[in-house]
Amino acid sequence: MSIPVEVADVPQRLSEFDRGYLLTTRDGLVKAVSVRAMPEGDVLRVPAPGRGSVANVGTQPAVTLLFPPLTDPGMTLLVDGTAVADGDDVVVTPTGAVLHKPVR
Repeated sequence: MSIPVEVADVPQRLSEFDRGYLLTTRDGLVKAVSVRAMPEGDVLRVPAPGRGSVANVGTQPAVTLLFPPLTDPGMTLLVDGTAVADGDDVVVTPTGAVLHKPVR
């Protein structure tokens, strides 16, 4: 079951989660790293996810942030977006989001 989340509501919904994962791609492979994302206006700042992730968004800016539920059962927050490198950080502009509950 998926529930759409308005992009404008992503910062508020993000406050309901802890650490998540930044998913980037390069050469057809997906790289996932554990991160915290901090709302800054209309974007999400991911501080220092690592050189590989920063390099990946330079060649493929489409990313996903995945925040697992804090309780069981719970909802996972998935945020798709376009990313740019900003020094050692990655800045994500959300383009869509859903809350997803796995089928049991």
